Amino acid sequence: MTVGIVGGGQLGRMLALAGYPLGLDFLFLDRAADTPGGQVAPILCGELTDPTLLSQLAERSDVVTFDWENISVDALLTLKGTKICPPIRALAAAQDRVSEKQLFERLRIPTTRWRNVESKEHLLEAAKQVGLPGVIKTRRMGYDGKGQAVVRTAADLERAWGELGSVPLLYEDLVPFEREVSVIGVRGRRGEIAVYPLNDNVHSQGILRLTRAPYGSVKLQRLAAQYLKRVLEYFRYVGVLTIEFFVRGGALIANEMAPRVHNSGHWTIEGAATSQFENHLRAIVGLPLGSTRALGHSAMLNLIGKMPPAARLLTHEGLHLHDYGKAPRPGRKLGHCTFVEGNPRARDIRARRLLAELAPAIRIP
Repeated sequence: MTVGIVGGGQLGRMLALAGYPLGLDFLFLDRAADTPGGQVAPILCGELTDPTLLSQLAERSDVVTFDWENISVDALLTLKGTKICPPIRALAAAQDRVSEKQLFERLRIPTTRWRNVESKEHLLEAAKQVGLPGVIKTRRMGYDGKGQAVVRTAADLERAWGELGSVPLLYEDLVPFEREVSVIGVRGRRGEIAVYPLNDNVHSQGILRLTRAPYGSVKLQRLAAQYLKRVLEYFRYVGVLTIEFFVRGGALIANEMAPRVHNSGHWTIEGAATSQFENHLRAIVGLPLGSTRALGHSAMLNLIGKMPPAARLLTHEGLHLHDYGKAPRPGRKLGHCTFVEGNPRARDIRARRLLAELAPAIRIP
């Protein structure tokens, strides 16, 4: 069975590596042949919206998925009769921050106070209604902190409008959160659902630097799983879905969702009975879902901008290195490393030591 993947980044690469032991084959579509996915499987080179290439991908695949949520919905809709997972409706909702907020509200999932912004006048009115400080975000194409600005004053509003006002925007309140967490779950073709332990995430300059799992109380895990299941069932979803939350006063406030495997779930490769990548594939090809049970207390550190020497990292006992095969570039995710400990204290001590070595400017609570 062949899985077609639109997008050949590191997420696609890890999907392929998880699928080969299951006897699956893979075919990518991406703009360049030397992408992380193209290094491990055949690839069709060209624009992700190219109708001829999309048709070839569909014809040569039993099911089509994607490793990035900002691909063209209209292009995917041209693939009549093709199994596409996750569902295109979920992809469309995640691509537009207004649709995403409306979805959370419809499903009674707490989220930030927000307003749609289509003009400078709308922005000023939104700031009055929601209040300052706030965050201005582009409705589309924002990721890793891109396409957004924190505003605290009227002057900030003017400056942010000059930088971002050429496209539709959303304004929301700036939540004074205690932590950022994410929950990852998977729904199979028969409606079965499995949820991973909650992830505690530390960001710097909008980019995820560290994930620790499992995290939090039984109450937070139950709430996160409940909210996730509402979205999975609403879309009759097939595949892996992630929701990111702010934690404030023991409550969860939904920030955004990702209809794909997620950076905060990379720890599951070594730290869970079944990785998020394998479970995504199991779901979309119709295999039984695997256990999401944690095998210990895991940490994942992203390697950003420049890869440390592998020999240096691998002197750490039990550390697992994943190099995506990408050229160095400031702010670029080049790889990650993970380890698993027997208790949360040992994990956190080790995570602090590794951060001090790899990213000394990052502090974790």
